[in-house]
Amino acid sequence: MAKKGKGHKNRDSGEDRGAGEASFLAEYDEAEFPHPSLTVDVALLTATDDALHALLLRREGHPDMHKWALPGGFVRLDESLGEAAARVLREKVGLNGVFLEQLYTFGDPGRDPRTRVVTVAYYALVPSERLTAAGVPGGEASQLARMRVPWLGERGGPVEAIDGSGARLALAFDHAEILGMAVKRMRGKLDYAPIGFRLLPEVFSLRALQQIHEVISGRRFNKDSFRRRMLASGQLEATGERRTDVEYRPPELYRFVDAAE
Repeated sequence: MAKKGKGHKNRDSGEDRGAGEASFLAEYDEAEFPHPSLTVDVALLTATDDALHALLLRREGHPDMHKWALPGGFVRLDESLGEAAARVLREKVGLNGVFLEQLYTFGDPGRDPRTRVVTVAYYALVPSERLTAAGVPGGEASQLARMRVPWLGERGGPVEAIDGSGARLALAFDHAEILGMAVKRMRGKLDYAPIGFRLLPEVFSLRALQQIHEVISGRRFNKDSFRRRMLASGQLEATGERRTDVEYRPPELYRFVDAAE
């Protein structure tokens, strides 16, 4: 068998592969396959008045003009999905540095009448006090809508958005399904992830923590058993302080301790 000379290049070498890939990419026709458009939509959620609320923006143009939508936008070619979601919150809501997690990809071919649009949904959790301090919502084109969840547990499905007068809001695109998926995700993670703490200020009472858990889960908890479970979880640190702006016995205040840190 003839031996390869020293000058012979192994066809499997990295050098050959690199040259071959560079040639392939130089000749690649990106128009060969149709490209769907890619967007991000952010379900920004908070808890107030014993209910989950979502920030909605009124659409000023077609399609679905005057319907209410989640903050969203098209993904730029030079940014990641997470960067796009953070940009949407910054530009359309004026918020930075909030809890933001990827939720689900919605890609039904008919979800947007303009063209084939795939959206990667995120959900953001913000304490109501922070929204108030930031002036969110602002103006007539945005509002915090109460979410009415017509299903129990983690069954899932679309939810309804209710305005301050009790009227049901017309939601754009498939945003009712996106909000429903956010509720389903939160309920599924409530017992093993610090979801509830994301909706609370830095210090809080056990009563406020229980209210948040009840708002997310859609069910009531026994006060004593909930208190014992939370105190035994290792997630709470007593501050040594008590609330003073209440008429009843001032409750002790706690802060969240992240065991992963």
